[in-house]
Amino acid sequence: MHTTPSLLAELDALPARWEVHGTLAAPVPAVAELLFTVAEGRVGDDNLLVLARASAARHGAMTVVAGSGTGGYRAEFAGSVEPVEIQVDPARSRLAVQSWYAGVHEVDACPSGTRVTHRVHRVLPGHPGFTAGIAEIGLRARMSRDLRQVLDVIADRLGC
Repeated sequence: MHTTPSLLAELDALPARWEVHGTLAAPVPAVAELLFTVAEGRVGDDNLLVLARASAARHGAMTVVAGSGTGGYRAEFAGSVEPVEIQVDPARSRLAVQSWYAGVHEVDACPSGTRVTHRVHRVLPGHPGFTAGIAEIGLRARMSRDLRQVLDVIADRLGC
C-alpha cells in the first residue's frame, strides 16, 4: 500500500530556500494557540492567522474546510483559484501551507519568550505570485512583512 506523505513530512525533506523569524515576549503555548488555530470557517485573525492578511481573506472570500489526513485542511477561495493545502501539528508547534509557495511556521522557546520562524521550502516557478520582480529579495521582504503583521496581531491579543 502506497501512502502519500504529509505536507509537513514532504517539506521537512526539502531544504529551506528562505527563512524569517521574529520574537514575542510571551509563552510558547499562548503564541502557539493563536498561531496554529485552524478550523472550518472563514479565514481571519481567529482562524488560520498566517493567511488572514491575504487579499482573498480580507475580502471574506477564503474559507477553511476539512482536508485529508491528520491536521489536514484546505483553504478555498471564491472563484477559480486553486485551494491552499494546510497541515497543522499542534504537538510539534508547526503549521504548513502549500499554495504558490510551500512554507512552514513553527514556534520555539527562546530567552525573550517565543521565537516564531517561517521557512519557505518550495516555490512554483512561473506562478504570478513569483515573478522576477519578487524573486529572492522580494520574497524575503514579503515574508518579513507578513510575519511582522502576524506577530503584531498576536502581540495585541496577548498584550505583550
